[in-house]
Amino acid sequence: MHHPESGPFTRLARGIVAAAAALCLLLLGLVAAPASAFAEGAGSGEATPDGKGQKDTLTVAIAQSVDTLNPFTATRLSATNMMRLMYDFPTNYDPKDPSKVLPGLATKWKTSEDKLTWTYTIRDDSEWSDGKPVTAEDAAWTFNKMMTDDGAKTANGNFVANFDKVTAPDDRTLVIKLKKPQATMLALDVPIVPKHVWTKVKNIAEFTNDKDFPIVGNGPFILTDHKTDQYVKFKPNKKFWRGAPAFDELVFRFYKDNDAAVSALKKGEVSFVPDLTPAQAASLEGAANIKVNDAAGKRFWALATNPGAKAKNGKKFGNGHKALLDADFRKALFHAVDRKTIVDKVLQGHGVEGEGYIPPRYEDYFWKPSAEQKIAYDPKQAAALLDKAGYKEKGGKRLDKDGKPITLRLMCHATDPKDKAASKYLEEWWGELGIKTKTTCLDNVGDPWVAGEYDIAFDGWSVNPDPDLVLALHTCDALPNTPKDVGLTDNFICNKKFDSLYAKQIAEYDPAKRAAIVKDMESWLYDSGYMNVLAYPNSVEAYRTDQIKSITAMPASNGNIWGQDGYWSWWSAKPAGGEAKASSGGSSSTGMIIGIAAAAVVAAGIGGLVLVRRRSAADDRE
Repeated sequence: MHHPESGPFTRLARGIVAAAAALCLLLLGLVAAPASAFAEGAGSGEATPDGKGQKDTLTVAIAQSVDTLNPFTATRLSATNMMRLMYDFPTNYDPKDPSKVLPGLATKWKTSEDKLTWTYTIRDDSEWSDGKPVTAEDAAWTFNKMMTDDGAKTANGNFVANFDKVTAPDDRTLVIKLKKPQATMLALDVPIVPKHVWTKVKNIAEFTNDKDFPIVGNGPFILTDHKTDQYVKFKPNKKFWRGAPAFDELVFRFYKDNDAAVSALKKGEVSFVPDLTPAQAASLEGAANIKVNDAAGKRFWALATNPGAKAKNGKKFGNGHKALLDADFRKALFHAVDRKTIVDKVLQGHGVEGEGYIPPRYEDYFWKPSAEQKIAYDPKQAAALLDKAGYKEKGGKRLDKDGKPITLRLMCHATDPKDKAASKYLEEWWGELGIKTKTTCLDNVGDPWVAGEYDIAFDGWSVNPDPDLVLALHTCDALPNTPKDVGLTDNFICNKKFDSLYAKQIAEYDPAKRAAIVKDMESWLYDSGYMNVLAYPNSVEAYRTDQIKSITAMPASNGNIWGQDGYWSWWSAKPAGGEAKASSGGSSSTGMIIGIAAAAVVAAGIGGLVLVRRRSAADDRE
């Protein structure tokens, strides 16, 4: 999405965070941390808190700025990843196979015959880091806040839109009553917060949750410090019910320049670097004590057109080019885009050509157009389509229907090398059609995006195992209420047929039938020409084996480490050098075995109900 990356989701500053879901994965404007912030070496150097031995620190270099550490409003992938470390979710996903649901804060669940009432049993061995017990009332309060507060529904409001009533009859029982069946009830990717802390927050939309350290949570890690665009620090939660992580500290350090992050990895100053370019990955191959992980991606990378920004109240705004309102014009542009060249030259083979909206990693939902439907690379057909639609060429320039030469504004992310590289090809390809392209690369694409002040923009989301979130971004309900507001929309798409299909898929429990509906939605999105999926980039990342002895990828086969649908990577990581500290962290822990067994029992208990899947994220916001 999410949407984060890869969106998602990135948006603006927190004052308008209420919607930034659509671009979260995309805003990468950062400030490089001063050298003083990097005084601690990765992996060792300081004494442990008890004064015995050296502190094992796992340091992750990241480029994407954290929009906020408020779980209700966090939408960028960097932030949503951290939410999974700080707070427990109702359910989780098997790291070996993300399609399987595992117990999280909820140990078991059941549903009524009409599928409208869901009852969850909340575990009795989870404790907030300030010592107070976690109860069903915390979960009920979290969901009710999202149902009644516009700010609180920013990041995950799609989950509760169909909720009728949420109650906690006792400390261990959570009851959710629905207006109509909802297929994501075992994939509620919502961080549950402590009621006794959050009732004191006066304005959810503006609260950043990064001042009163340590932040109260119940996840595998506890947030201990944060300096904007410099670092975020965590310590292990020794009372985490699944077992404490093995590292003494987890630090996320910000690097505006990913080459600097790679250099830091080579020097041993950081433990892990995600989002490598092909050149960076090549420079690390064969390097001593460094392992490169090139995994199938869970993200799509696309071009999003401005179809005419509008609000729910019908008011139009923004300044998108009028020609983009014409489906034939949009399709002509995409007939002139050579996806194979994008994969071969820009990604240098570290990815797959784009087709449908859901990456091929998710086989159940992956869709590809038929030969007749495919908008294939064909410059001659693109030119013919423009001529037929009334966009004539004169003197080498393509004219709009008012007889004026067409110039399109292409918006890209200044910190994303692949955006910049691809833009050069697009300028050439569209130039051959007589269309001039003016590319602007920004650190913060959020402001012009939510204002509708762009023509075409590079877009991308990390897609969760359950596709509901990234599909919801294109519904009419995701539009802002007024032009002054910020909605949850990705690029202002609003169509009755798409909305009808969205409503059908969310209410369908049969997995095969639901997948078929989702594919119909992808087909419509493809035909509309609003989104052109260029590629599904691989997750290319690297870590130091002399600092990290072992770490869990997700899924087990060809899986990623950064941006997982859960906390498995950092929770499971074991420090190198000597025996890892005794803990139940890791994929072979007793907690994991019990969790998988419990999930199997529950699955049998609910009969034909599908264990639906979901992110990131969101992830994704993914």
